Amino acid sequence: MTKRKVLLAQGGGPTAVINESLVGAVLKSREYDDIDAVYGAFHGVSGIVSEDFINLSLESSENLENVAKTPCSALGSTRDKPDEKYCQEIFKVLKAHDIGTFCYIGGNDSSDTLRILAEEAISADYALRCVHIPKTIDNDLTVNDHTPGYPSAAKFVASAFAGVNQDNRALSGVYIGVVMGRHAGFLTAASALGRKFDDDGPHLIYLPERSFSMDSFISDVKAANDKYGRCVVAVSEGIHDETGEPIVTKLAKEVEKDAHGNVQLSGTGALADLLCDSVRDGTGLKRVRGDTFGYLQRSFLGCVSDVDQREARAVGEVAAAHAHDGDRDGTVTIHRTGEGASYGTEYKLSKLEDVAGKTKVMADEFIADSNSDITDAFVTYLKPLLGSDMPDTHRLEAGRVEKILAE
Repeated sequence: MTKRKVLLAQGGGPTAVINESLVGAVLKSREYDDIDAVYGAFHGVSGIVSEDFINLSLESSENLENVAKTPCSALGSTRDKPDEKYCQEIFKVLKAHDIGTFCYIGGNDSSDTLRILAEEAISADYALRCVHIPKTIDNDLTVNDHTPGYPSAAKFVASAFAGVNQDNRALSGVYIGVVMGRHAGFLTAASALGRKFDDDGPHLIYLPERSFSMDSFISDVKAANDKYGRCVVAVSEGIHDETGEPIVTKLAKEVEKDAHGNVQLSGTGALADLLCDSVRDGTGLKRVRGDTFGYLQRSFLGCVSDVDQREARAVGEVAAAHAHDGDRDGTVTIHRTGEGASYGTEYKLSKLEDVAGKTKVMADEFIADSNSDITDAFVTYLKPLLGSDMPDTHRLEAGRVEKILAE
C-alpha cells in the first residue's frame, strides 16, 4: 500500500470557526491507514513555497479540539493570490514532500489556486487531489447556500447593532456603523436580525448591491430622525454611486489601497467619518457618531454560532473524505434542505471552476424596494444560521406616573 501525505492550509481573512474546518479535516484524515502524515502549512500558500510546515499527525486530539473552539486561523493566513508561475513553485514543494492531497480552507481566490494546481498536476501526470474547504464572513461564494464563518460574523453584527440601538435609544442621536462587504451586503444586512420592536434600529441599511445616493441618504436620515427622534444606520463598506465608484473615494481627499490594488474601504475609518460629516452638514444635526467594525466581526471570541461551528467542522470532514475516497478534485458546498424548525443542510463536492474567482451577491428578494432596508425573506434566510442562543432585548412595560407640576 502506497502511503501519501495530506497538506492543509488556511488563506484569506480569518473567521471565528475556521479552525473547526481545520480540525475536522485533520481528525478525519488521521482515520485512514493509508495516509502517512497530515501536515499544516503556516500562512497559506506562502508557507508552502517556504516549506514552513507543522506535522499535525503529532498533535494531540485534545489540543486539536481546544484549537477548534479558538477563533482565527491557527496556521496563520495569507493574502497572496497565486498566478500560474506561483502555483508552479507550490507544485514543486508538494512533489518534493510527496503530498497526495492538498486541502485549502479559504474563499474564491483559494479555490482558484486549487484549480490551477489541479491542472498543473494533470499536466505533470502527478497524483494530487485538490479539495477546497469553504470559508468567508462575506458569504459570497457561489453555489453555496451560505458559507462557514458568515453565521458567526452575522451573529456578531446583529448583536452589536442591537446593543447600539439600546444605546441610541437611551441617548438619542444619529449613529452610522460601517460593516465589511466590498461587493456583497450579506454581513451588513445581518444588522437587521437584532431588531425586535417596531422602532428598533437599524432604521436604514445600505448595501453594495444597490447604487448609493448621498442626497437620498441625507433625506432618509432626516426622515428617520424626525419619525423616531433618533436614527441608527448600517452601511456596507462597498457602497458606490451609479457609476460604480466607491463612495469613500468620492468623499475622501486621499485613499489607501491594499496589496491587490483595491481601494481600502473600511480599514481606515474614513467612510464612517465622511458619512457623519455629510449628515451634519446636510441636516444640521449635531450628535452624529460613526464606527467602523473592521476586524471585530471576523474572530470575535464570545459570539460564535453553534450552527456555524457544526457546519464548519462538517465541511472539513467531508473534504477529507472526498479527498480520500473520491475520484475528482472539487470544492465542498453547503445546500439547505429545510427552513425554520426543519432547517438542515447537505454537503456536495462541486466543481472548482464553479466557485473559483466568482462572487455571489444578495438576491433581489432580500433587498427592500426602498434600497435602504432588507426584506422578511432575508430574515427567514439568516435566522436559523445564528444558532440557539441569539441574545434578546426587553423593555420596561409599566405606565408613566401622572405628572403633578406640569401644566
